[in-house]
Amino acid sequence: MRTALIWAQEERIIERALKIERPPKPAPKERYLTRTEIDQLLSVEMAPHIRVAIILMLTTAGRVGAILDLTWTRVDFERGQINLRIDEIGPRKGRAVVPMNSMLRAALQDTRQAALSESVVEWAGGRVQSIRTGFNAALEAAGLKDVSPHVLRHTAAVDMAAAGVPISKISQYLGHSNTAITERVYARFAPDHMIEAAAVLEFGGPRKVR
Repeated sequence: MRTALIWAQEERIIERALKIERPPKPAPKERYLTRTEIDQLLSVEMAPHIRVAIILMLTTAGRVGAILDLTWTRVDFERGQINLRIDEIGPRKGRAVVPMNSMLRAALQDTRQAALSESVVEWAGGRVQSIRTGFNAALEAAGLKDVSPHVLRHTAAVDMAAAGVPISKISQYLGHSNTAITERVYARFAPDHMIEAAAVLEFGGPRKVR
């Protein structure tokens, strides 16, 4: 609405745009899966297309929409890459070209052998529009609560940060346009986050000065 009013003012459709305060940014998401919870989820029975979708989200940090859009033409087994972008133009928000790890390669090779269409995540020979029903059934079987597909993307980023992967690389993996976005949400999970600042606050002994 704010953008529309500013445009209307610039086009002289209205004399003056009303000032609209933007709502505060939401707090960073806290829910992510532990390694134990991931093992629980992957151990339950589920449809093959749900399993490969879950593995894709965990290993590429892709949004569910990007995963459902993925076609075999953008799966490069030779280079070991997954291109989550539909084409060179876009969409690019939250989509990146990411490496294919061994877990994902094995899952995709099995899926490719049984493929009936160009969609990587397929059902009855066609593109899947939603994985909500199968995804929720898998969560229930695994005994997991408060987990959405986006939590898997968040889990991937948290795991990378906790392992010491630089924020700049995590940002590229997530397809963020600005590393500040990544840092705001994920820097706190890094093992060395603010460790130098904490070292300055050593009291009761000689102070270390760099």
